[in-house]
Amino acid sequence: MDRALLLVGLVGIVLMGCGTATVAPSATVAPATPTPAPLATGSAPATGAAPSPVTPALLPDERLPDGAGEFTTDFSHHTVPYDEILSGGPPKDGIPAIDTPQFVSVAEADAWLAPQEPVVLVALGEDVRAYPLQVLMWHEIVNDTVGEQPVAVTFCPLCNTAIAFDRRVGEQVLDFGTTGRLRYSNLIMYDRQTESWWQQATGEAIAGTFAGSRLSFVPATIIAWEEFLTIYPDGRVLSRETGFSRNYGRNPYAGYDDVNRPPFLYDGPTTPDILPATARVLTVELAGEAVAYPYEVLSVARAVNDTVGNEPIVVLWQAGTASALDADSVAGGRDVGTAAAYHRVLDGQRLTFAFDGERLRDQETGSSWDVLGRAVDGPLGGAHLDPVVAVNHFWFSWAAFRPDTRIYR
Repeated sequence: MDRALLLVGLVGIVLMGCGTATVAPSATVAPATPTPAPLATGSAPATGAAPSPVTPALLPDERLPDGAGEFTTDFSHHTVPYDEILSGGPPKDGIPAIDTPQFVSVAEADAWLAPQEPVVLVALGEDVRAYPLQVLMWHEIVNDTVGEQPVAVTFCPLCNTAIAFDRRVGEQVLDFGTTGRLRYSNLIMYDRQTESWWQQATGEAIAGTFAGSRLSFVPATIIAWEEFLTIYPDGRVLSRETGFSRNYGRNPYAGYDDVNRPPFLYDGPTTPDILPATARVLTVELAGEAVAYPYEVLSVARAVNDTVGNEPIVVLWQAGTASALDADSVAGGRDVGTAAAYHRVLDGQRLTFAFDGERLRDQETGSSWDVLGRAVDGPLGGAHLDPVVAVNHFWFSWAAFRPDTRIYR
């Protein structure tokens, strides 16, 4: 797809019934200073106590981002240069978040979801939910509560990042909306309580009252609808009854993930050409070590045993999940598969996984496993591996925020 046509598609998202806002002129103060060292993605705990606000290393005052007058943000507090922030086209809330999500049964959703269609799986305790990308790509943020935990389920189509966060900072529960701004092509969110701006890829507040704070990540995996339907027949599915008129099921970014095309609206560090800019990678960060697992490698190995931050993990891959960003329809995309990461120590025993040509098995007991970290038969049948926070990225997006990453080969 031509970049100009893609921009028309993005503007179309705004025109299909979204709200409007008045843009005020930007203020001008001192020039920008260099960007501080990037922060690690996924370094916050996945569950448990929410992080508290921190005292950040703030940058000096500088010219505010375009359209800053739409916000009541305290722009004197910021941790990144404002000249790194670009308008994505839509204004504040031009891409409307879903604040009162409605859910339907698996049986109801099966009438409009195709077997290979991608959904985001979020499971906290017994509460298991699917967020179809055909809905998320038109809204980008769902403010929800899963297993009594306030959660924001987010998706940035330009970076292919589906990330779930705990919405708590200290004792405060935040609600998130879209700013209409991008940094390194990545979604910048804002919280409605303080209008601080948050980088979706890292979960870090980059401007406003909470600048320097970090949201905790919640494990979230993109899987095929058929997988969710089979494993979680009693799960709940985000409804297409959102209160907005959208052409759910259509992909307004058709052709975006073609590895031969440059990423749209990317203005950031030069992407290392070790991988194509829009190559898919599953990314893991533990104890300060960042690793990217290319889908091209995962699709051959099917199981990768590794150690990240001194923690033994396994990354599993399975065919059968469509790309949401390939064809004109979300369900019609080519098969890119599903990848997920888990701790591979179970009840004190370190397991080693391999694909035997038919099934994923651990070498220690011969038990069979699925891509969701469940032992489906054998001596360990019924056991579950603990998930590792792992995020799908396009290579350019991960490399921009974590240039120190190790690429698994």
